[in-house]
Amino acid sequence: MDLSEIRVKLDEIDNRLLDIYNERMALVEKVAEYKHKTNTPIYRPDREYEILERLKKRNREKNGLLTDDAIEALYLELISVSRNFEKPEYIAHLGDIGSFTHQAAEEKFGRLGTYIPISSITGVFREVAAKNVKYGVVPIENSSEGIVGETINGLKKYDLKIVAEIILDIHHSLVSINDDVKEIKRVYSKDIAFEQCRVFLEDFGLDKVELIPVESTTKAAKLAKEDKNAAAICSEVAAKINNIPILFKDIEDRKDNRTRFFVISDSINEPSGNDKTTILAQLPNKPGALVDFLLDFKEANIDLTKIKSHIIGGVSMFFLEFSGHYKDDNIQKIFNKHKESIKFLGSYVKEAVDV
Repeated sequence: MDLSEIRVKLDEIDNRLLDIYNERMALVEKVAEYKHKTNTPIYRPDREYEILERLKKRNREKNGLLTDDAIEALYLELISVSRNFEKPEYIAHLGDIGSFTHQAAEEKFGRLGTYIPISSITGVFREVAAKNVKYGVVPIENSSEGIVGETINGLKKYDLKIVAEIILDIHHSLVSINDDVKEIKRVYSKDIAFEQCRVFLEDFGLDKVELIPVESTTKAAKLAKEDKNAAAICSEVAAKINNIPILFKDIEDRKDNRTRFFVISDSINEPSGNDKTTILAQLPNKPGALVDFLLDFKEANIDLTKIKSHIIGGVSMFFLEFSGHYKDDNIQKIFNKHKESIKFLGSYVKEAVDV
């Protein structure tokens, strides 16, 4: 079979795929009608997880050429198209278009999502709680900087639930319209990015210039583009959006730099079979209260994956995560025993144990 014949075959397959996609969308329309009548959430992470796991298993059984990552890339985008075909949903995220949080949101909701940039984490919570948007995406922790306090505060204050988590590798670039580093007098970025790129800044003498913190790395790129003696630390995506040259890539100190994000909404997920649950616990102020609380998890055979202490409004609280869904019998026992101490924040498909 020569090249022209192969291309004819590819065109034939593409035509069949298009017909099948349209057939799928016709069924999606029927699903949308049902969800509208029953007030069922459009975004169902548990159902999406079930679809992906089934397809990956089928592919392995048939010795398919696609990798698991390739199947996720193909079908997550198809699912995103289907979801927006059912009903376009507004998704609020921290920072400008091109920020890391926006990239995390796109990874979960696809390129067709309607994204609303919000200048603060609290603002994201506020807009979701006011039902101006259906979903919000906020950072919860970074592998080098730890837990994001403003997100914990939002989870405590607002009656919203975590419906998904996203893990994103974080890579920073130094960008500037000036290709001579010695002429750079100031560097714009988000405060946390300066800390994550400390070694690079020191090695190139940029720790001695003015480091100017701004709300997002995308805004930093915009500012640097307007100033020939400035640079910015931002993502490669932000550099491309703002059409500003990249001088150095991957300048972060830790090459395993990752950030975890939460998707928040006013809905609660059904069990997927691979879930994680997150809670806040305010325990009685008496000796042994934390030990007794944690022993209950051991006795219930619950795998605790994270426990962090946090001060909210002068009150000490614990941020806990563990394997399982809140509807599981052993978790329900914990909730019933400590109902005065626990705030349930959400059960969602487990993407990773930790960053």
